[in-house]
This record gives sequence, C-alpha cells and structure tokens, in this order.
Amino acid sequence: MKKRLLFLLAAFLVWLPLFAIQKPVFMLYQHTLSLSVPFWDYLQVMWHGLKLDCTMAGYLTVIPLLCVLFSIWLPGRFYRRFLTGYIAVTAVFTAFVFAVDLALYGYWGFRLDSTLFFYLQSPKEAMNSVPIGEFLIQTLFFLAYGALVFFTFKRLIIPLFPETPARRRGGCTLLTLLLGGLLFIPIRGGVTTSTANVGMVYFSNNQLLNHSAINPCFSLLTSFSKQQDFGKQFRFFPADECETIVSGLLDPKWMHCDSVPAKLTTDRPDILLILLESFSANAVGATGGNPEITPQLNALCEEGILFTNLYANSFRTDRGIVSALNGYLAQPTTSIMKYPAKSQSLPALARELDKAGYTSDMLYGGDINFTNMQSYFFSSGYNRITADRDFPLSSRLSKWGANDDITFRFLLEDLQQRESDKPRMTTFLTLSSHEPFEVPYNRLEELYPNSVAFTDSCLGDFIRQFKTLPAWDNTLIILVSDHGFRYPADVNDYEPRRFHIPMLWTGGAVKTPEVIDRLASQTDLAATLLAQLGLPYDDFKFSRNLFCPDYQPYAFYTYPNGFGFIDSTGVTVFDNEGMKPLIEWPEEDSEIRIRKGKALLQTLYDDLGSR
Repeated sequence: MKKRLLFLLAAFLVWLPLFAIQKPVFMLYQHTLSLSVPFWDYLQVMWHGLKLDCTMAGYLTVIPLLCVLFSIWLPGRFYRRFLTGYIAVTAVFTAFVFAVDLALYGYWGFRLDSTLFFYLQSPKEAMNSVPIGEFLIQTLFFLAYGALVFFTFKRLIIPLFPETPARRRGGCTLLTLLLGGLLFIPIRGGVTTSTANVGMVYFSNNQLLNHSAINPCFSLLTSFSKQQDFGKQFRFFPADECETIVSGLLDPKWMHCDSVPAKLTTDRPDILLILLESFSANAVGATGGNPEITPQLNALCEEGILFTNLYANSFRTDRGIVSALNGYLAQPTTSIMKYPAKSQSLPALARELDKAGYTSDMLYGGDINFTNMQSYFFSSGYNRITADRDFPLSSRLSKWGANDDITFRFLLEDLQQRESDKPRMTTFLTLSSHEPFEVPYNRLEELYPNSVAFTDSCLGDFIRQFKTLPAWDNTLIILVSDHGFRYPADVNDYEPRRFHIPMLWTGGAVKTPEVIDRLASQTDLAATLLAQLGLPYDDFKFSRNLFCPDYQPYAFYTYPNGFGFIDSTGVTVFDNEGMKPLIEWPEEDSEIRIRKGKALLQTLYDDLGSR
C-alpha cells in the first residue's frame, strides 16, 4: 500500500510545478504588459496561483485514484497502459489550453473561458483571423508543454504504480477512500464557505498580476458550468419596439440634467459607503418599519438626507453590490459578479472616482473569495481589500467571519491613522445581520431583528466616536442596504415589501437634513453620487440622478426568474417561468407595467450578452 500512496501523492504534487511554470511564461509572453513587473511579483503570482493549481491537480488526480482503488481488487499490468493513455489526453488538453490562452489574452484581456467555443463553431473563420507567425509560435508552445507533461508523468510517475496485489484489501480500500475524501478539499478550494473560483487568487490592484495567477484550465472548465447565451434570453419584443419602450425609462435627455441642487458642502468629500447586510426598511422605524430595532439609525436619519421610498434591485448580496456600486440592474437568472470577464467591463464608482483623484478601499469581515468578490472589487478599481484573513482567528467568531463590532472598530482605527491629501472612498460591507443571525447580543427575541439591532448598536458606537475626529466635517457617509429580507413573517419572496430598503446620506459633508420620498431604485445611487461630485456618469446606462428635476420615478427589481415594476400607477410582479403576473395593483394598468418591466429585462440581457 505504501507504493500506492507514494504514486498518488506524486501524481498530485507533480502537477503543481507543471502549472506553476505556466505563470512566468504567461507574464513574459505578455511582455508589453509586464515590462515594469519586478521579480518579486512573479513569485507572488505563483504563490497566490497555487490555490487553483491545487484544485486542478485534484481534479486530474481523480482518475489515478480510481485506478489505485480498482487495482487493490483487480491487479494487473494494464493499469500502466491505461494511465499512459490518460496522461496523453491530459497533456494534450493542458497544452492546448496553455498555448491558446497565451495568444488570446492579449486580445481579450481575460483568461480563457467558454467564449473560445463560440468562435470554434466557425473554425475556418477563426483560423483566418490568426496570423501565420503567431499560429506557428503557439504550435511550438503546445508541443513543448505537452511533451513536458507527458514525459514527466511517463518517466517519473507512472513507473511508481504497483503491479503487485495489495496484501490487506479491506484496509487498503478504506485508506484509499479516505484519501479520496481528502482530495475533495483542494478540489473544493479549501474548507471555507466559498468554493474554488478565479477570484480567490486575486491579490493586487494590478489586473495583469491577478489574471496571471489564474489557472487557465480551471478558468475554462468553470466557465462551462455558468455558460449562458444571455443575448438570446428574454426576447419579449422586436429590437425597435423594445428600444421605444425603454426610451421612456432610460432617456439620457432627462437622466443627465445640467442643474442639480447641491446637497453637500464640498464636491470632494471623503466617502464612507456602508452596505448594510440584509437591512429591510421594515426593520427601520424611520422608513416605516419597527421603531424598536434600530434606534441608532432612526436618530441618524434626523441628521441627514433620508430616502424613504428606495427599493433594492435584487435579493442577494453579490447582485445588490453590483446594483449599488455599478448602477447595473440585477439579473433574475444569474449574477454578473460570477463572470469576471463581464463584471470588469462594467462602469464602476471606484473607477470613476479614481479618475477624479480618489483612492478606494474595501472592508469586509467575511470570506472575500465568496462569489468572486475579490476579483470583482479589484477589477472595479479598489486599491486595498481587508477581509477575514486580515483579522486574528480569535476575532472571527461567527460562521461568516468577524462580527460587526470587530470591523467597525477596525474601521474607526483605520480612519484615525490615515494621513493622505487624496480624497478617499471606503466601502464597508457589514456581516452580522446575515443568516444564521448569530450575534453576541441579546436585546430582542427574534433572531433577525436582534442581529439587525446588533449592527445598529455597532453603527451608533462608531458614529459617536467618528464625530469627535477632524475627518468628520469633510466626510459623506452613505448607509444603504445590499438587499432586503423577508420581515415581518408575512412577507413573501417576490412582493415589494421584500425589496424596500433604507438609504441615508449623513456626515459632516451633508448641508441640511431632509426627507426624500421620491420612488427610486438602488441602481440610482451611482449616478446620484457622481452628479453631486460634478463627475460624469454617462456610462452608467441603468443609473439615474435622483435629484434631477425631470427624474422619472419608478423602481425595478428581480427575484429568481421574475421581476417587479413599481411606478405611480401601482405595482406589478411578473413570473417569467409561468409567464403570468403574481401581483397586479391596480389591475387596469398592469399590462403597461409588464411591458416596461419586460423591456428593461430584455435591454439588460442584451447588454449582458454584449459584454
């Protein structure tokens, strides 16, 4: 059995240097992009990329593990021949991916994914687009790397496979199955809440370094699990009819007005954008909810600009973040955050602010690799990310990571230590009011309200201390929920109450308190903020300036394969699977609202498919 264990260990480990060598080659091949990259960054890329290299090594070791398992009961010489054939196939596959990815990255700007196979549907046309010189170079890379993989395994690994029968079959079988269970850990990407994804290897605000750390085989294979032809979904209307309907909802003439009332004391404040996890307007007294849950936030609402009629665009954090920070509508059947090649093409608040001299950082007490968040934030223009890995283990006491008392304390200390003339935007995603709502706080009996009350108490402590700092006078604090929650108990998953959320602008940079009752959407935050800073927001196609006099009040949100549309005529919630409305109030104007919602959804997926 020792020989079998040695073979399996060697079969797994030998992939790691084989994958690691791809990274410096990739960076050197993209020489026009990496001329200024120091040697230390090459090492950083290989080190961080090791995570996904282990994942792919795990997948590729499954077949050798099965061979070991079968050989315990059915020994024979044919296993080595079978493994030779298997390695030949994997050598061709990995070499092909490596060579093609080298060539295409310079054109695409992202690592190889299933997009390749859209082009291979017309192989003649695809080959006509490839210069003969580049084709020959990629062929050499393919042959050299394929030979390296094949002969490494044939000479060093396959001879380790034992041809003799196992002495204790039962014990050997159990031990092999145990190894299979351990192999699942690298395949899954670790033991944290997030599974393997390309974002887990991101470590820099230099996109070339992040992309270089990605294992191209993993990038390709994982893209198949999410492959969708978005441009062919939700085809409700002919293109010209859809454009006509949407023109009344996204018309640039009234979205981009010249005269906007100034709500701030300066056009270059420091910005603290706090995304409140799962905060429902129904849990905030100032927005018509339970007055007992958030006394601190209720008091703050009297000191700033309170938006009482705002609706989240989605039901999940990964989609709500994009809605708020990119002004991009959430999708009912997918999440653009899971597609780095697409999400990096979105207009982004942090990127626009960077053009105006801002620097942006992100704080989250949980696993930043969850749903590709790390790659998303770096691609969006954030320079620094602080997450659970940056806190001691003793501070990560909840299932998701560090509770809000820890992260609010960190935030305050970070604000105190800052010494920079550049304006800054800090984005902070809270954590404790996430299911299962287990917090070190016991003021209310119900779990969800008690978790919201805990975050509210942490927010109150933070604000009281922050007000004593000089930075308060020049800071705009934006408090907005990432999405709502099913509270109270009679709220269902698709009705408007589920998506009603609070938003408050406060801080020393706010001129005067006021209440904005105008019907609005979470996606409008980006355009509204940029307009107050005197910055352009033309690229934010789905975001509207709330303070524009000609603003057309409506809200659009999505839930799993459905949407809701709210305007001055009423509310309609539509089920795309059943192709029928679930809520019509009042019924006589529902068909018009359905047409508007369908047109927005079709326009969104047209845009998504084109990215």
